[in-house]
Amino acid sequence: MHRSTLAGIVTGLTLAATTGCGSNAAPADDTGTGPDQTRDHGAVDGAQEVAEPQLHLTTIDEAGTVAQLDLLEGSSAEIGRIGEPSAVDSDGRYLFATTADGVEIVDSGMWTWDHGDHFHYYRGEPKRLGTVAGEGEAKVATGPLSTAGATGVFFAGSGDAVLLDNEALADGKPKELFRIETGSRDGLVAPVGDGALVTVAGGEVTGLRYHDADGDASGEQIPCAEASGTITTKVGVVVGCADGAVLATETDGRIAFEQIPYPSQAPRATRFDGRKNRPTVAGLSGKSGIWLLDTRERRWTHLDAGASLRQVAAVDDEEGHVLALDTTGRVRVFAAEGGKQLAVTEPLVGDAAAGVDLVVDQERAYLNDPAEGVVHEIDYADDARIARTLETPTAPVFFTETGR
Repeated sequence: MHRSTLAGIVTGLTLAATTGCGSNAAPADDTGTGPDQTRDHGAVDGAQEVAEPQLHLTTIDEAGTVAQLDLLEGSSAEIGRIGEPSAVDSDGRYLFATTADGVEIVDSGMWTWDHGDHFHYYRGEPKRLGTVAGEGEAKVATGPLSTAGATGVFFAGSGDAVLLDNEALADGKPKELFRIETGSRDGLVAPVGDGALVTVAGGEVTGLRYHDADGDASGEQIPCAEASGTITTKVGVVVGCADGAVLATETDGRIAFEQIPYPSQAPRATRFDGRKNRPTVAGLSGKSGIWLLDTRERRWTHLDAGASLRQVAAVDDEEGHVLALDTTGRVRVFAAEGGKQLAVTEPLVGDAAAGVDLVVDQERAYLNDPAEGVVHEIDYADDARIARTLETPTAPVFFTETGR
């Protein structure tokens, strides 16, 4: 794919980092030489390795009832109940629901292990895992592997930065690797290596600092004013900054940080989304713009959608599809190269409502309509055709596709 922007500049900041069974580095970029795997490539006692991804829709209604719909077999089941959620994040296996008590975690029991040049697929029993105590809005940042590495949680109410052990989650119990009182109500925790990047604030967020798994800080502060939005890609971990992004990568046991500045004055991105563990991600730019960040090439591309948008996501497939949900409830499909609109649906959801989300995988996109109690399955490569309208076992006020 052609990308016409400025390349990133290496800052020269590196940190020693231990690789191995706990590494949260992104899987190797198309080489099959990712981090050392524990637990037999993502295997967990009681789970079955299967031949294909066990794709499900996992939904949570406004009262906290959690259920799943099997996209392959069509069967459905209720998992249990949590507190009333105000937001839900996911890594494609776990659901992290913000409630009055903190973050309640649900294991869908379905996951994929990315081994670089191939994948392993698992099916287990869905269950509730417990609660990570915290106050206020929770910002959750996940890594590429559900049975290794870590998950970051930042609580805006208390300013606590928490790093969770994914291996412990796979064993059914949340375990905090560290909890840091940052003294700020604005921030994030981005897992990388055996630790995480945590925002540094003196009133406003000025940068990032690496903390190891024990919470100890090391290295210089990494400049990143007004840090907002983080995502793990096939290449490394992205954190959005006022003037671009920081990309953290791991090579031969060392973590390097690169600044990738914006090539123009178009409004910055504050959130990134895309197909799991792909190099290119997308973020909204103002009301109608789209920033694409190719982390392999360290390049930004800016597209003009010509419509007011709610959300964008990069598929990063061979055709370079980019999807957007506009403010009229339509899903629009664009080409990453040149930004041409390829297709658009009829309105699928009403006015903006809590929980409306657009999720993409390698073949389909899913959009929930809480008011109608359904999730639309969209074949974005086939003129944005509505392949199925799925009735879920609970109202999909919040949902995600699991098994990815």
